[in-house]
Amino acid sequence: MSKKSLGLNTICAHVGEIKDEQFKGAVSPIYLSSSYEFLDVDVKRYPRYFNTPNQEYLSKKIAALEHKETAMIFGSGMAAISHMFLAFLKSGDHIVVQNTLYGGTSNFIREEFPKLNIEFTFTDGYKVEDFEAAIKPNTKLIHIETPSNPLLTITDIKAIADLAKQKSIVTSIDNTFASPVNQNPADFGIDLIMHSATKYFGGHSDICAGAIAGSKEHMDRIWNVSKNLGGSLSDFTVWMLERSMKTMGLRVKKQTKNAGKMAKWLNKNKAIKNVFYPGLKTHPEYKLAKVQMHGFGAMLSFELADGLDSEKFQKALNLIKASMSLAGVESTVLNPAKTSHALLSQEDRDKMGIGDGLIRFSVGIEEVKDLKVDIQQAINKL
Repeated sequence: MSKKSLGLNTICAHVGEIKDEQFKGAVSPIYLSSSYEFLDVDVKRYPRYFNTPNQEYLSKKIAALEHKETAMIFGSGMAAISHMFLAFLKSGDHIVVQNTLYGGTSNFIREEFPKLNIEFTFTDGYKVEDFEAAIKPNTKLIHIETPSNPLLTITDIKAIADLAKQKSIVTSIDNTFASPVNQNPADFGIDLIMHSATKYFGGHSDICAGAIAGSKEHMDRIWNVSKNLGGSLSDFTVWMLERSMKTMGLRVKKQTKNAGKMAKWLNKNKAIKNVFYPGLKTHPEYKLAKVQMHGFGAMLSFELADGLDSEKFQKALNLIKASMSLAGVESTVLNPAKTSHALLSQEDRDKMGIGDGLIRFSVGIEEVKDLKVDIQQAINKL
């Protein structure tokens, strides 16, 4: 049966399995060896070459989920994206970067690219016209993030891909917030798709990993850089990631359903000033999100009404955790200004619309009624 004909949950459960030929176990065996035979073999395996059995087979699952030829697994999301950038950019090249995106990515670009003489332009907005205006003769890569972290802005994936193809520019996307469950950028023409696999791929707040999927040609280029930088993932963690991904479709669909309900409830709550969620009809890109996403995702953000302290609110929560990361089965909140975007200057955060009181809400699999009760009791204490 072709991988293209398989459903999402079937891919999650079965593609990329390593068959246990000897004992017929139901799960993939773990190959913990760091040393493999190199004489008379088709593949010379080595952990830093991203091709141990567990690395190789899980990459097949990720590629199938993202409708790409092949994939690679890294030690973190930042390892994945930094390796990708360095594979496609050299001294004198230029990259166009969306202005609304993860703070760690912005910081990497601002801190590291000047040392390498790589030029970069952050767009003024996230419309296709903003990207076109930023392109230069030496532009080699356009990078987008949609939905964006933490304001859930939506960028027109197809429009960006079409623009780049007209100018022979490679495109990349951070698809972490959507996950393959809610969005497949390859279907709209994006070349490279990266994830912080720590998030929805792992889903249980116990794994740190990253992933990139693309064509064999593009991924070979990334591999040529990555084998020198050494950002591979240990096989035990790769095995744990495969285990977690088997339930990704079920988890993320439940989380997405919960997020939609919570966004609507928060939007009607008098103690909430603004809710940012692409599934709300009041969201400026609601119609676009409906076209390019299968679901609206499980991430949202909101601002409390004027005079309500966001830090005191988070401390008053009992069920929902104040936590640095996102996308686990448990619901979490954080202040982006103090965590995910803390490395950016106040001026840069202000330009992006990330106020000190903004709260990012990663919705889990709990019962919605329990989440509502927890938020309301926290508001009542303010």
